[in-house]
Amino acid sequence: MLCHPIRWLRTPVLLAALAVSPHAFAGPDAALPAAIADARAQAASPEAIADYRRKLRIYQEARAAFEEDAGAYWNAIAEKRRGRNAKRRDGQPVSLDDYVLVQPPVYAGPKRPVNPEPEEKEHVERPRKYIPVVADLLKAAATQYQFTPQRPSSELEFKRAYAHAARAAGLTRDQAVRVYSFETGGNGNHDMQSGLSASRPGSRAISTAIGYNQLLTTNSVELVAEQGPHLLKALADKAARLTGAPRKAMDHKIAVLKRMVAFTRSVPDTWSDHAKLADTQQGWAVHAMVLDIDVGPLLQTHKLLTSVIFARRKGYDRPLTAAELEMMNLTGDGTGFDMVTMPQALRERVPTSNFFQRNGYERNPVAIRHNTVAKLLAVTNARMDSNSNLPGAKELAAAF
Repeated sequence: MLCHPIRWLRTPVLLAALAVSPHAFAGPDAALPAAIADARAQAASPEAIADYRRKLRIYQEARAAFEEDAGAYWNAIAEKRRGRNAKRRDGQPVSLDDYVLVQPPVYAGPKRPVNPEPEEKEHVERPRKYIPVVADLLKAAATQYQFTPQRPSSELEFKRAYAHAARAAGLTRDQAVRVYSFETGGNGNHDMQSGLSASRPGSRAISTAIGYNQLLTTNSVELVAEQGPHLLKALADKAARLTGAPRKAMDHKIAVLKRMVAFTRSVPDTWSDHAKLADTQQGWAVHAMVLDIDVGPLLQTHKLLTSVIFARRKGYDRPLTAAELEMMNLTGDGTGFDMVTMPQALRERVPTSNFFQRNGYERNPVAIRHNTVAKLLAVTNARMDSNSNLPGAKELAAAF
């Protein structure tokens, strides 16, 4: 979702030229291998071209019909969502009629045929959007704020700090441990980043999500903006109990955090505005605070706590289950709350597509495979059950 200022480029044209066979530089009379010559001759035949064009028309007609159906379906999804939002604003109850109750159309027509004629296309590979990793965040913190996050001496130390923060915020052990189990697979560290794994050499980050609750850069910017006074008070309370070098280090951390709070509050309190800040070096530096033993557990805790507070403000007083909390954590408070407040009878019937944009849904195999709210919550609970038995989750549970 985010654009980053640092990018890396490939040179496909040059590399392709270097990889080309010497025959490519020979004159037009140079002999080609018989198999290639025969293939080209066959591909260029009038019969093959006519057959391709016939199949292409059939494909295009089928695809156009599907896109018309799909467009109408996803327009209906959006219209129903607007209607539910309006009802909730007016204090009106939401019923089964306020959801699209059929599953999204699935394209079942022919595949696009392969063109037998050589296509002269200049293939330009788009540069892959760079995703900052922990090393980038630490460098940004040092450069932008002359600050290095205080890393825990062990993972258990971070878990104990996280458990303490979660308890103080009113989160239960079950909520914290099960969300951790789902988000990290039951064995994640405080600096675990989405897509990266020590057990998979060559793996690469697929997002900026880091930590027990997998906070994105925008999450960190938003939390620092919204929870700044609370975070600063927590650090000030710790500073009051320190002396000497530890007190000096904490005072410096407080001064840095004050500057970060001012930076994150320099724009309106909206996700899109915070996302723009998150795409800067200063935004990366703010995200580095998830690694700090004093600030990181508070940021991770507040990510979940904001969902709990959101539900309470909407009049939902029943404690959220870990799976319900995860739905709000994954899809956003408003969308997640829609699922949380749904009676079981509706959960069994309402497709998960009601809570997605088309592009997001089509890239989410879990939501497609477990295609009702009840099924999605069930698979989430099952994964939490399984991962809660792993060593990392057990260690976090013991920290409570």
